[in-house]
Amino acid sequence: MSTIFILTLVAFFGLAVLGMPVAFAMFIASIGYLIVTGRDVGLFGEQILNGLYDSFVLLAVPLFILAANIMNASGVSDRLFIFCQALVGRFRGGLAQVDILVSIIFSGMSGSAIADAAGPGKLVTQMMIKQGRIPPGFAVSVAASSATIGPIIPPSIPMVIYAVVSDTSVGYLFLAGIIPGLIMGLSQMALVGFVARKRNFPRGEGIPLSKLPATTYRAFPALLMPVILLYCIYGGATTPTEAAAIAAAYALILAVFFYRELSWKEAFRVLVDSSKATSAVALLIAGALIFNYIVASERLPEQIGQLLRGLEVSPLVFLLLVNLLFLLLGCLFDATTMLLVLVPLFLPAARALGIDMVHFGVVIVVNIMIGMITPPYGVLLFVMSGLTGIALRDIIREIWAFIGILIAALLLMIFLPDVVLWLPRYFGYNG
Repeated sequence: MSTIFILTLVAFFGLAVLGMPVAFAMFIASIGYLIVTGRDVGLFGEQILNGLYDSFVLLAVPLFILAANIMNASGVSDRLFIFCQALVGRFRGGLAQVDILVSIIFSGMSGSAIADAAGPGKLVTQMMIKQGRIPPGFAVSVAASSATIGPIIPPSIPMVIYAVVSDTSVGYLFLAGIIPGLIMGLSQMALVGFVARKRNFPRGEGIPLSKLPATTYRAFPALLMPVILLYCIYGGATTPTEAAAIAAAYALILAVFFYRELSWKEAFRVLVDSSKATSAVALLIAGALIFNYIVASERLPEQIGQLLRGLEVSPLVFLLLVNLLFLLLGCLFDATTMLLVLVPLFLPAARALGIDMVHFGVVIVVNIMIGMITPPYGVLLFVMSGLTGIALRDIIREIWAFIGILIAALLLMIFLPDVVLWLPRYFGYNG
């Protein structure tokens, strides 16, 4: 690395640590690099525009954000909660189990961990706290941990972003996330069951099985969304981006004509919130495009690849080392920054070592989701603390068991790639 590039990194991380938005820190550091190296500053705009216009799949990001926000505003969370309560609410620590099951189902609609936490997670957590039978810190930890499933089971906004930076099929990435997402959900349910018995949590209030058909009928239109998405993508009817548009349109139809719970005022708020979220992601993507151009011009990925080949590192050791690094950095940086800035550094080395790009992508996304609940940064911890008013220290005290079980699931995916790749290969993936 050149001295100028090292100073650029120092400027970027320094500005970010001082509290400047990460996208703006990337902008300033990148422009400084271009000026000092005597390059045309116009490259800044050129790289951003070329990157955005060449990535049709990026259109899926705002559409999935919009679909998730419409679902949250239209009462879908309430209906999914009642449906899941009928299935698992009668078990010990029932509401916590309901929260995880709702997250598994809602993850097939949103693709966003924060949307999951702000919708079903907030609803069920408030009910657990209101009942007073489960410690508030544990209740919030369940919601934050289960929200990490959202970007693993398709659709997934982080996987769309990974597909852009790695030139990997979005469709196969979505398929590869289904089994790992279910493993994450089931392992969390097993942990909740164990803790509930150990700490003698009371049994939840289930819904009589006689009411299950009516409860299923009310939730059925929402439950159809994941099925529609998967059919559209894997039935060959649409691209993932077009499927995202269908998801947003379907969510709007449900909200306006079926559930009739979306007023004009609420619809305007949904559009504004979706625009804000999309703008934040777009700025990060724009910053990463120019920053990655600088990284490529410094030939940093190739140097990392040559170093690893010189050390004769095996693919498994490489995966373990990269995941350890990402677990540590996940405590400090948000998911989008890591996907856009850090992942491209390791892609050439992963390819050179023969690591499958779909497997690598799913493992990295799972790793980054664990970072979202890991102190001290843990953005989901801050989100849930703000939504529920529960002190952050109470949440952190309870979250470590969930981090441990998710790391165990991550190791399973690393050591057994077929857990990730079996379903894509069944549908024709040749990687």
